[in-house]
Amino acid sequence: MNRTGLFIALALWLVIAIVFAIFPELDLKLAALFYDSAIAGFPLQQHGWAAVIRDGAMYIAWAFVLPSILAVILKLIRPSSRLLVSGRAVVFLILTMVLSAGVLTNFSFKAFWGRPRPVAVTEFGGASQFVAWWDPRGECKRNCSFFSGEGATAYWTLAPAALAPPQWRPLAYGAALVFGTATGLWRMAFGGHFFTDVTFAGLVSFIVIWLFYALIYRRQWPAFSDAAVDRWLTRLALRRWRGAASDAAVDRWLAGKQRDRTGSEDLA
Repeated sequence: MNRTGLFIALALWLVIAIVFAIFPELDLKLAALFYDSAIAGFPLQQHGWAAVIRDGAMYIAWAFVLPSILAVILKLIRPSSRLLVSGRAVVFLILTMVLSAGVLTNFSFKAFWGRPRPVAVTEFGGASQFVAWWDPRGECKRNCSFFSGEGATAYWTLAPAALAPPQWRPLAYGAALVFGTATGLWRMAFGGHFFTDVTFAGLVSFIVIWLFYALIYRRQWPAFSDAAVDRWLTRLALRRWRGAASDAAVDRWLAGKQRDRTGSEDLA
């Protein structure tokens, strides 16, 4: 997650954006590679096992953020317990997943960018007119094509890869990129997305991950430190389960728990 990676991603984004804006038919030609005119459809849609693989890819991605979610839930139930996952990792993984695979995808672009999916355009037996990636005026009304939510989720695995031990990080990045690309191609094979839907999804996920990694790990903002996250969750839990406690009351409770914990460690 260095600046070189950011510059490469931005350059790639710019090249794809320009090329596919000038030659939007490239999206149709790439989608046609997965289309079978003999059956007038995308063959992969007819196989149940293909849908299982598609859903499985999403389970794999969410499996990487699940420990952080469970750690937060346990902390809210037992405020005195320590976070089972690093506080910074909790914030980093959950926020990047929510933003890249949720807010920016399903609640922003896909809700208002009316680009029809490949299966819906006239070139592949649908009823809608094809539009380029930059044109939000398509005929799709909801859950539209631009950009790919599943692609963004799969490429999000770059986030846990960024937290891998340094000696394993290049391999983790490579695995995440392969996983994201394979998932994107799988969605194209279903006729669910165009090439630009998938690539923009990966680039958006990367930008979100890069920004939050810089804020949390490179700049090391105090608000995102492990102790600060643990303390904030403890305050939230105490107010939830013990009423609207004042900051002073919460601080006294935390100080008492810290003394108890220190004393137990000294006795051990």
